[in-house]
Amino acid sequence: MDVARAAGVSRQTVSNAINAPHKLRADTLERVSTLIKEMGYRADQSARSLRSGTRQVIAYLTPETDPANPNALMSGFLEAMVAAAGDAGYRILLVRQGPGQSEAQALEDIIAARTADAFLLSDVLDDDRRVDYLTEAGFPFAVFGRTRPGAPQAWVDVDSVQAMIDMVGLLASHGHRQVAFLGTSAELPWLRHRAAGFRIGKRRFGMVGLEAYVDGPDEVVAVARGLLDRLPRPSALVLDDDWLAPGAYAAAQAEGLTVGVDVAVTGFNDMPYTRLLQPPLTTVRLPLRRIADALVNRLLQTLEDGVPPEAGLLLAGEPVLRPSVPSVR
Repeated sequence: MDVARAAGVSRQTVSNAINAPHKLRADTLERVSTLIKEMGYRADQSARSLRSGTRQVIAYLTPETDPANPNALMSGFLEAMVAAAGDAGYRILLVRQGPGQSEAQALEDIIAARTADAFLLSDVLDDDRRVDYLTEAGFPFAVFGRTRPGAPQAWVDVDSVQAMIDMVGLLASHGHRQVAFLGTSAELPWLRHRAAGFRIGKRRFGMVGLEAYVDGPDEVVAVARGLLDRLPRPSALVLDDDWLAPGAYAAAQAEGLTVGVDVAVTGFNDMPYTRLLQPPLTTVRLPLRRIADALVNRLLQTLEDGVPPEAGLLLAGEPVLRPSVPSVR
């Protein structure tokens, strides 16, 4: 094989670079992958599928979203997954349950038809029936999120607790001591982790802070104004999601305050509109490509070894510093 000769490695090493990158050292993987791209090498997918008995397909049970108001975060995650899977020689098959069909039935249809080698799940809850079904079926899967103890630990997630601790620490480094947390009341694991991180950070950095929660967008301005109207007034609003930011900015303006001057505001997720706010919002970016790469590697490991990883993987969030956090004057 030309790639093997050019790289000075065996054919098996080239095969591993395509099919099992987790087996190679980082420098070897980078050298072989670069040559594969430069030489335009394409693996024979049909022949490989016949040899391995696999379809080279990962099925992704996509969360429902409003086409008129799409979830930019999950769109970015899907793009990252397509790229990561493609680099490993796999394709992503999007799956959605049909009318009157349960998610378990949608999973069963894919397994019965043998159209995919493994499943990818996201938006996983504490007692997720999809995880239970795939565990009982013995079908390989990986999770963007976390599975409960006792379930297979083939998951990758952002360390939201530490990311929020770091955000509170950033505020402390700018002299903020009176802070307030504005969160979403939905009982979702990732939101709980962010609230927990705020509380830990508040204690660690000796801050005084309030918490308030909203059920929907119509409540954000009023609840945020209630926080900013307290005495002593918080010098910073810590949000558990970027979607709260426009309402928090409006609340500050209604109270005669300027974000980035009189009050700090921070978010989480780095949605595209956050850089368009005035001032642009300090927030936490999810490392979507690193998450996708880790999920694909874990799926490949599970497919090869026949057993899921022994422990989940937490990846650090990426702080995005923008002018919405002033120093206390």
